[in-house]
Amino acid sequence: MAEHTIKLPDVGEGVAEAELVEWHVKVGDLVREDAILAAVMTDKATVEIPSPVEGKVIWLGGEIGEQVAVGSPIVRIEIAGEGGDKAAGETAKADAAKSSPITPTPNPSPQGGGGQAPALPDSTREKARESANASVTPSPLRGGVRGGGAARSAPASAGAPRPQGEKPIASPAVRLKAREAGIDLRQVPGTGPAGRITHEDIDAFASRGPQAAAIAGPQRKDGVEEVKVVGLRRRIAEKMSLAKSRIPHITYVEEVDVTALEDLRAKLNGEKRAANGPDRPKLTLMPFLMRAIVKAVAEQPQLNATFDDEAGIIHRHAAVNIGMAAQTSAGLLVAVVHHAEARDLFDCAAEANRLAEAARNGSATREELTGSTITITSLGAMGGVATTPVINHPEVAIVGVNKMMIRPMWDGTQFVPRKMMNLSSSFDHRVVDGWDAAVFVQRLKALLETPALIFM
Repeated sequence: MAEHTIKLPDVGEGVAEAELVEWHVKVGDLVREDAILAAVMTDKATVEIPSPVEGKVIWLGGEIGEQVAVGSPIVRIEIAGEGGDKAAGETAKADAAKSSPITPTPNPSPQGGGGQAPALPDSTREKARESANASVTPSPLRGGVRGGGAARSAPASAGAPRPQGEKPIASPAVRLKAREAGIDLRQVPGTGPAGRITHEDIDAFASRGPQAAAIAGPQRKDGVEEVKVVGLRRRIAEKMSLAKSRIPHITYVEEVDVTALEDLRAKLNGEKRAANGPDRPKLTLMPFLMRAIVKAVAEQPQLNATFDDEAGIIHRHAAVNIGMAAQTSAGLLVAVVHHAEARDLFDCAAEANRLAEAARNGSATREELTGSTITITSLGAMGGVATTPVINHPEVAIVGVNKMMIRPMWDGTQFVPRKMMNLSSSFDHRVVDGWDAAVFVQRLKALLETPALIFM
């Protein structure tokens, strides 16, 4: 028998280390060539590490959340044979691969709830496999996981219940199929490698009916599940901590009568769809708010800015790059509509729709997720009456949209039903005075309540 060491490959763009965010195997697992061993995340990408050989996992090089240097061993696999000729060939492959680092998948990638990182194209995976190949040397079987990693086990044998707190292993497609079928993956035994749940496992579980996971009656539960904050979730936590620790927030809430805007929006949607067909983007509140912000910051350029507090410099941007904070299965993402000042209403709507879909499916590029100068955040129908949005550091302002409600409003002679919505906006009080914040929000209110002004 021989031992094959797999090292963390060069993920390119000058990255020196990556965070280990998921193990797909455990010590003792038998793996096939091209089987996914682990997923690592850098500031730029999430990358899956495939196995270049077939054999038995005998060592794992870290725990979830650890930073691993490029070129460091991460997995050792016991393979058949003595490995003399194979070692020479694999070393040659590794040397050749050094000149062509792998192309990663841009962050953020959907990994919430234990999901899998996005799969790399075949050509990229081949590069990763070649770059991961290291020397193959005869050695006795060596087990164990550094730092207590052996405690992280994959699911037990097929058909056996999964231990409490242990996440199921499944591809994104299988997870989607389970969600659509209303199936809890924790209740599904996996028959694939390392207990991975397959499409057939979902079908078999569903065929047994809802009684498969039924509970006879109320049962007492004990235990505490420890969830390590890793990957994108950790980066979100770091970003929020940075914003709250370094930015003194001031939040200004104002109600807006959007009845006229909603009437205009419905009319434009009807006319444009009749004239241009279903391909014309449907207008929501978002493009109107984008255009209102463009007009408002033209009058107050200090709101379309970023603050380098270490250098003591405020950067006022000519381009209005509007970030859209959106909740996805991966966590909170901010996709950016660049140069909103150069887009009309329907162009803003089309770009917002495209970026929202890219953020949800994990295909958004690094450029589409960076460079914002002011941000809009909205929870849609769940927006509540008022919120206190956290500024997207290093910006100085964020506009929060709350839910729309029909309320009786006094018009001077009687109460009439009006569509009302609150704007909850936060500002960096170091560079934006309360008066300027109020002027900005009142300008937005005037533009949204009299939408003709947006186009004048």
